[in-house]
Amino acid sequence: MMISSENINETNENMSSEDVVIRGLLFNGAVNLTAISGRTLVETARQAHGLSHVCTAALGRLLMQTAMMSVQLKNSTDNLTVIFDGNGAGGKIVAVGHEGGRVKGYVDNPSVELPLKANGKLDVSGVVGTDGELRIIRDLSLKEPYVGRCAITDGEIANDFANYFVVSEQQPSLVYLGVRVDPATGEVRAASGIMLQPLPFCPDEHITALESRTSEISKLTRLIEEGGKLEAVLLDILGDIDIEITETTQPMFSCDCSREKIEAALISMGRAELSDIIEKDGKAELVCRFCDRKYNFTREELTELLNEAETKEDVND
Repeated sequence: MMISSENINETNENMSSEDVVIRGLLFNGAVNLTAISGRTLVETARQAHGLSHVCTAALGRLLMQTAMMSVQLKNSTDNLTVIFDGNGAGGKIVAVGHEGGRVKGYVDNPSVELPLKANGKLDVSGVVGTDGELRIIRDLSLKEPYVGRCAITDGEIANDFANYFVVSEQQPSLVYLGVRVDPATGEVRAASGIMLQPLPFCPDEHITALESRTSEISKLTRLIEEGGKLEAVLLDILGDIDIEITETTQPMFSCDCSREKIEAALISMGRAELSDIIEKDGKAELVCRFCDRKYNFTREELTELLNEAETKEDVND
């Protein structure tokens, strides 16, 4: 089951900022439900990376889907990485999710802008591209991470995830993702998503009932933009379908980079490369891809790291 993503580029003065991921069950446990309202999450990413309108929509969709998937992680050391490599105008689009819906991500070319499509929507597929693959790497603290992949179908992200779940995980899924931005400022007005996954014993009539609600589900982001809260909107658009909410979580855009991690990365470069940086530049500035935070190092600091690298190499010799 698939639903196209939505992100109409229009203005509305009502804006919800209460981010939440809701998990639950439909039809007395026959269908898993995960839904997200993520305006603040996506707006934080937009500001961190200086995203264009269309890149805000693309990365926003990916971050929300990654957040919905990452709330299923069991341990603090677990993580999942999602990579769209479709040769689109935005280049690679990457997101990483951690336990509790904490996500980070980036677009290779964050400032690229494209004309609106004929229907007035942002051209997300043009940014993502359709000539490549979607890869999902699940690191669940086992010996080897699980890597799943499939061809990108249309570059709209929601349909691509729905296809991935069928092809790589044999899990039919209904996926909707929507980001609405202000056409003048690019500010995120609303962002939401929903993922419905029938369990193996789910009767066909329940699946048919869900498919009949696809037009209502596609209104999710608009209704939240108009002031609706996620739980109330879900109850409204799913109508008389039984819903049992089992968990609520607050997702967030959160990068775990630190100066200590950057220092470790510099040391791992080895004495030759560090010596070259000190000799040629006398300083270094490293930028985290996931949050654009800058880390500056003076000649003296680099020399200290060089000494550590030399000590480490001598011990290993």
